[in-house]
Amino acid sequence: MNTKNKIKQLAQAHSPQFIRVRRHLHQHPELSFKEHHTCAYVRQQLMDIGITEIEVVAKTGLIATIKGEDSGKTILLRADMDALPIQEENVVEYASQNKGVMHACGHDVHMTSLLLTAKILWELRKEFSGTVKLLFQPGEEIMPGGATLVMKENSYKDLGSIPHLGQHVMPKLAVGKVGFRSGLFMASMDEIYISIIGKGGHAAVPEECIDPILIASHVIVAAQQVVSRMASPKTPSVLSFGRIIGDGANNVIPDRVVIEGTFRTYNEAWRTEAIEKLSKMVTSIVEGMGAECTINIPRGYPHLKNNPELTNAMKKGAIAYLGSDNVVDLDLWMAAEDFAYYSQQNPACFYLLGVGNMEKGITSGLHTPTFNIDESALEIGGGLMAWLAFESLA
Repeated sequence: MNTKNKIKQLAQAHSPQFIRVRRHLHQHPELSFKEHHTCAYVRQQLMDIGITEIEVVAKTGLIATIKGEDSGKTILLRADMDALPIQEENVVEYASQNKGVMHACGHDVHMTSLLLTAKILWELRKEFSGTVKLLFQPGEEIMPGGATLVMKENSYKDLGSIPHLGQHVMPKLAVGKVGFRSGLFMASMDEIYISIIGKGGHAAVPEECIDPILIASHVIVAAQQVVSRMASPKTPSVLSFGRIIGDGANNVIPDRVVIEGTFRTYNEAWRTEAIEKLSKMVTSIVEGMGAECTINIPRGYPHLKNNPELTNAMKKGAIAYLGSDNVVDLDLWMAAEDFAYYSQQNPACFYLLGVGNMEKGITSGLHTPTFNIDESALEIGGGLMAWLAFESLA
């Protein structure tokens, strides 16, 4: 039996065990940089497989090592570990037991898939040369991103520049399919925090007030010019505001309004320029209307770029494993991922794993309280990554 068929057979045979693993992880989600139970559980799973070379990184993350029969290349396979502050609404036996915390971005799937990959590679370790590093990374969901902390660890630095593979669940992609994109893939991400300080008072006497709510409305509308009129049409950009706090009342003008949002793009020079333009525009509008403001725009994740040579090779490997009908080309995705930090310094390939199933009603998007997956995706995700690791090491 050839290696590909061995991997498929092992993925199928072990998938029931790892469905149980996924459900345990889903029931016990933990927020970013608080993945203590998760870390201990993943470590035990690795040791149960037989893997003993395991190091703690970034306090709640792990790097495990599987060595092949002979020395050779090294490849890193990455999964993230943290959950989101969302109250789950799914009525399933494995629903989150931690109030207000949920694996709504599929990191439970990422971990489980990588554990299945580890199981397969461990059982086939005498059939490949080289070394596989398994990275279970904490804190992907919040800045500064767990990737930045992992990259400061000596155990990571000692690896040098090596291929990095990562996958992310995608409910818009049907189970059984995977998607690849060479070159630019995911956007950079900066957070925006604006506080407008006016003068509150009775809504019946607006002339005695400096209305921060009115000023905030001008700021939000005018700021869209950064994308619609200042950005090149050739450079994808997104400016969105998702939170406004103006704690007044129907007849009370508040003293302060807070606006929070995000800016995303694919061009680092334009990214810096856009933030400068936005800051100047906001300050000008606010001061021109008689108020004051503070602006804080912490720099977030860079854009994610897939190495063309590695990605094309991995796409061919996926076609060989799943068939051409099940491998699709992806468009740009304006979401952000701290895997981007790895991609800036290493040949990287970040691809999407289909987990949706319309017939079963599994259609909810990422970061929603009803997000779920078709669990048959675990067999595909774990087996495919094992096969791609074999392909890369060869």
